[in-house]
Amino acid sequence: MKAILTLTAAVAFLLSPLTTTGFNGFRPDQFPLPQIDPPVQPEGYAFAIWGLIYLWLVAGAAFGLLARAEAPDWDAPRWPLIVSLVVGAAWIPVAQMSPLWATVLIWVMLVTAIMALLSCGRGDRLWLAVPVALYAGWLTAASCVALALVLAGHSIMGEQAAAIAMIVLALVIGAGVLIARPNTPEYALTLVWALVGIIVSNLEPRNIAVLALCVAGIAVLGTLVVRQRQRGA
Repeated sequence: MKAILTLTAAVAFLLSPLTTTGFNGFRPDQFPLPQIDPPVQPEGYAFAIWGLIYLWLVAGAAFGLLARAEAPDWDAPRWPLIVSLVVGAAWIPVAQMSPLWATVLIWVMLVTAIMALLSCGRGDRLWLAVPVALYAGWLTAASCVALALVLAGHSIMGEQAAAIAMIVLALVIGAGVLIARPNTPEYALTLVWALVGIIVSNLEPRNIAVLALCVAGIAVLGTLVVRQRQRGA
C-alpha cells in the first residue's frame, strides 16, 4: 500500500504544474516590500531541473512498486517521501496566493525529503537514493531562497543580508546532510546547480559578496564529496 501511495503522490506532484497556471517565482507585488531581482534568486534557467526531478521521482516510485513493493530498504523512506510529495502537489496554488504560507510548506517538504533521503537503503541507488537526493538538494536551495524573500519582503532583513544569511543556511544544511548521508554526490550536485544559478544572476550588476560566498560554498561541497569518495574507495 505504501508503494502504491508513493507512486500516486509522485504522479500528483508531477501533474501539479499542468493542472495550475504554473509557477515562475513569487511576484514582486506579493510582498509588502516588492522583491525585484533579489540577489538570492537563481537565474531562471536553473529551475528547469524540476523536469528531471519530477520524472525521476515518478520512475523511481514506479520501479519501487513493481519490483520492490515489500523490500525493507525501500519501505523506510516511503512515509516521509509521501508527505513531502503530497504537500508539494498542493504547493503551487498556495504559492500563487501567499508566499508566507508557501515558505512554511516548502520547509515541510524539505524536512520530510531529508528524512526520506537519510532513511533510503543502500541498494538500487539509481531508482531510490538518487531521485530523492536530487529532490532534497533542490529543496534545500529553494526553501532558503523562499525564506530570504519573505525576510526581505517583510523588511525583517535587507535583501543583501537575507541573501547572504540564507545561502549560508543552505550550505550548513547541505554539509550536514552530506555528513549524515555520505557518498550522495547527487544531493551536492543539485545544490551546486542552484548556487551556479545564483552566481549567474549576480554577475550583472556584480555582487561580489554573494558571488564569493557561492564560489566558496561550491568549493566546500565539492571537497566534502571528494573526501567521502576517497574514504569509500
